[in-house]
Amino acid sequence: MPGEHQVPQREADPDDNHPTAALNLFDSPGEYAADRREVTTRDLPSRTDPVVAPGSIVIGGPIGLHAVVGRSRTWTPVRVLMLIALVFLALGWYAKAGCLQQAPNADTGEMGLDWDNRRQYTAMCYADTIPLYSAERLDEGAFPYKTSWYEDDGAGGQQQRFMEYPVVTGMFMYAAAQTAQGWAWAHENWGVPAALDVVLFFNLVALGLALCWLVIIWATALTAQRRVWAAALAAASPLVIVHIFTNFDAVAIAALSVAMLAWSRRNPWLTGIFLGIGMSAKLYPGLLLIPLLVLCLRAGKVRDFGVTAALTAATWLLINLPIMITHYRGWTEFFRYNSDRGTDPDTLFNVISQITGYQWGNQAGQPPALLNAISMGLFILVCLAVVFIGFHAPMRPRLAQLMFLTVAGFLLVNKVWSPQYSLWLVPLAVLALPHTRILLGWMLIDALVWVPRMMWYLYKETGDGLDEPWFLSMVVIRDLAVIGLCVMVIWQIYHPVEDLVRRGRGWRSIVVDDPGGGVLDNASDRMPWPRRSTKTVAREADPPTEAFETAARV
Repeated sequence: MPGEHQVPQREADPDDNHPTAALNLFDSPGEYAADRREVTTRDLPSRTDPVVAPGSIVIGGPIGLHAVVGRSRTWTPVRVLMLIALVFLALGWYAKAGCLQQAPNADTGEMGLDWDNRRQYTAMCYADTIPLYSAERLDEGAFPYKTSWYEDDGAGGQQQRFMEYPVVTGMFMYAAAQTAQGWAWAHENWGVPAALDVVLFFNLVALGLALCWLVIIWATALTAQRRVWAAALAAASPLVIVHIFTNFDAVAIAALSVAMLAWSRRNPWLTGIFLGIGMSAKLYPGLLLIPLLVLCLRAGKVRDFGVTAALTAATWLLINLPIMITHYRGWTEFFRYNSDRGTDPDTLFNVISQITGYQWGNQAGQPPALLNAISMGLFILVCLAVVFIGFHAPMRPRLAQLMFLTVAGFLLVNKVWSPQYSLWLVPLAVLALPHTRILLGWMLIDALVWVPRMMWYLYKETGDGLDEPWFLSMVVIRDLAVIGLCVMVIWQIYHPVEDLVRRGRGWRSIVVDDPGGGVLDNASDRMPWPRRSTKTVAREADPPTEAFETAARV
C-alpha cells in the first residue's frame, strides 16, 4: 500500500515553517522500494583489487560505502562482461583482418587473398581457419571423414589423409563452409553482396567462435558467483585478441565452461552431457573427470561422479557413433594424426631438441614412439601429482584449482602446444586464481609469444624477421609463467586462508568452501589424508559459521 514502507514522521512543530528550521536527516524523501534486497556477499574490485581500485578513478572512483549492490536492472555484471567481451572480440577480428584482404592475381587476374610479401607473418594475422578451408577440401564441398586425399609422408611415400579434427569441430567447419558456398551462390544468382568464399568461411567461423566465447564468459561469471567480476579478466584477455580466431578451440572451451557451470548448480547429468559434447570437439574437456573423481572420493559423492562419467561416455558415443559406423577410417584420422605428429615448436620438447640436437627418436614416415611414451609418462605423473594434492591437502581443494593444475600440467608436458591452446587456461585461471596483476602478466607474456613466432616463420622463408632463439626464449618465459601460476595455486590449496575465493570481505578468514563445487560445496570431508586436520585449518582461519552457511547458499 502507498506509504507502507515510509519511515514514521515526527509530530509537526510550529517552528518547522521557519526558514532556519533544521532538516530532519532521518526523514525519507520518498517511499522506500518494495524490494529492498541487496547482494551483500559480492566482491567489489573497485574497493579490493589493487589494479581495479586505482583505475576506477576514471569513472568516479570506488563504489560508495552505502551503495546498494545488486539492484540494477539494466547494467548487470553479466551484461557489462558481455559488452567488454564484444569489444575484445572485435579487436580479435581486426587482428586477423589483414589476412582477409583481396587482390587480383598478377598472372591470371583472378581475385584471391592478398598474402603477397608474406603478409600473414608481417601483419601477424595468420589464422589456421583460412588455409584449412582448402587444405581440408571444404572448398570442394567435401563431407568430412568421407573424402580423402594424399600427401607426402616425408619418407618418399604418400599418406592418405582425412579431416583431422574431432566430430563436433569437423561438422562445425563443414556447416560454415556450406553456408559460405550458399552465400556465394546467392551472390551469383541474386546479387547478394559477398566476398571470396574463403573470406565468407572465415567470417562465419568467427561469428560462431565469438558466440562460443560469449557463452564462456557467461558460464564463467555464473560459476564464479560472488566473485563474478573475476570473469572480466577472461573477457578482456589479450589472448582473446591474438588467438580467439586462430583456430576452433572456443567450441570445446564453451562446452567445458557450461559443464562446470552445470556442476556448480548441482546437476551432474547436464555436466556429463556437456563434457561429452566438449570431448567430441576436443578431447581435453574430459580431463575434468580426473579432479572430479578425486574430490568426489574425498567428499563421499561417488554416485554423482558416476552419473557424470556415464553421461559423458554416453554423449560422446552418441555423437561419434554415426561417423564411426559410416566412415571409420576418416573418424580415426584425428587419433592417427596426433599419434604420428612430432614436437610442436611451442613445446619444451622442441626447446630441448634445439639446445641438445636430440630429436626424440623421430624418423620420417614413422610415428615418434619414444616421444609419445615420454609425453604420456609425464602426463601420468602430472595426474598422480593432482591426485596426491587432492587427497593430501589440509582442506578439500576447489574444483577449479585442481582442474587448472591438470590442464596446465597437460600442456606443459604435451608434445603439442598450439598457440591457441593457451585459451584453454583463461576461464580456468580466473576461477582458480583471481589475482588481476598476476593473471594479466601471464596473459600478456603468452600473447606476446605470437610475435617472435610469426617473425621466426618469416625468417625461415625470407631471412628477415627473428631467428629461432628469440622465439624459444619466449616459449621458456611463457612456460615459467604457467609454472608460477601452478605454484601459486598449490600454495593456496595448502593455505586456504590465502585463497581469495574462500575469503570474505573485510576479514582474513574462510567463509565459503567451493562456490563452483556443486555437491562438493560445504560437503563433509569423508576421505581426508592431511598432515593436519581440516578442523585445525578452520580453527586457525577462525571462520564465522553463520557467514559460511549464508555465503554457501548465495
